[in-house]
Amino acid sequence: MEKVSIKDVAKKAGVSISTVSRVLTNSAPVSEGLRERVLVAVEELGYSPSNIARSLRNGKTRTIGFILPDITNPFFAHIVRGVEDYIRPYGYTLILASSDQNKNEENHILDTFISKHIDGLLFTGTGDSNPKLLKRIEQGLKVVFLDRILKGVNSSYVVVNNFKGMKLLLDYLIDTGHRSFLFVNGDKNTFSARQRYEAFLEKMKSGDYRYEHHFTSFSYDAGYIFGSKLKNISQYDVVVCGNDLIAFGMIDALEEHGIKVPDDISVTGFDDIPFTKHFKPALTTVHQPIYEMGKEAAEIMIKMINEDISSVDGVILEPELVVRESTRRR
Repeated sequence: MEKVSIKDVAKKAGVSISTVSRVLTNSAPVSEGLRERVLVAVEELGYSPSNIARSLRNGKTRTIGFILPDITNPFFAHIVRGVEDYIRPYGYTLILASSDQNKNEENHILDTFISKHIDGLLFTGTGDSNPKLLKRIEQGLKVVFLDRILKGVNSSYVVVNNFKGMKLLLDYLIDTGHRSFLFVNGDKNTFSARQRYEAFLEKMKSGDYRYEHHFTSFSYDAGYIFGSKLKNISQYDVVVCGNDLIAFGMIDALEEHGIKVPDDISVTGFDDIPFTKHFKPALTTVHQPIYEMGKEAAEIMIKMINEDISSVDGVILEPELVVRESTRRR
């Protein structure tokens, strides 16, 4: 069966093609009688105008792409919810893709999104630079960075003050008698991991503390594997984890080896993903306003698409310390 065209609708309604177009797009006034004839013809023929063709004529597809490193991480799931809740009333659809921490996959997704004529891109990169993305921005692609700031890129971003969050956590740990620290951090090429490391190093060097630091990845498996291999755990007062997932894996591994948290050692996280308070023991962590990050980024993106702004200075949201059961006074 041949696809019904706008020409077929015009013929059946006894009007011009331009009249059908005006009715379907509300681009110009049409008499009520003509409008009714066109709509009846559309209904009887089952005509469905091409969204892609129409969007290209209008210059917008009403789609926003979002490249993130790990779609299974609940941290990103709640960012996505904040984005979707904001853009939906504006008639926009979000297209998601996970790079799985792979730069080549990240660039492949970017090319695919560009081919689909997205109106803008939300981006959480796998590393601290991306020459291909930089070139796209120079060519006019509207981009807002989330939880990342990339080198060499002058664009809008929404992050949380990782440096402050780590200092809040360390101040609390020091105040509660912790003096020896093992920091199991996330991916070394990411903005958030570096910020947390810099804050950790600055605090450790400010006093007589024993410390050790390792980069790994922001995942449960990374925490579990690292915790399973730990020797002489008694030399540490606390394991500071780069995010909550690392902390969950670490606690499970330690307790499987008979090491009780927090009786034998304290463990902390970072992010405060929604079920941290339900974990056993409930996790001491740094709360990031995750949903608000997504919402803020979406608001900036819509303004950029509507050309209310070209770009804005970065938005830095404030963290909060959340003390729960995985830490105790040493």
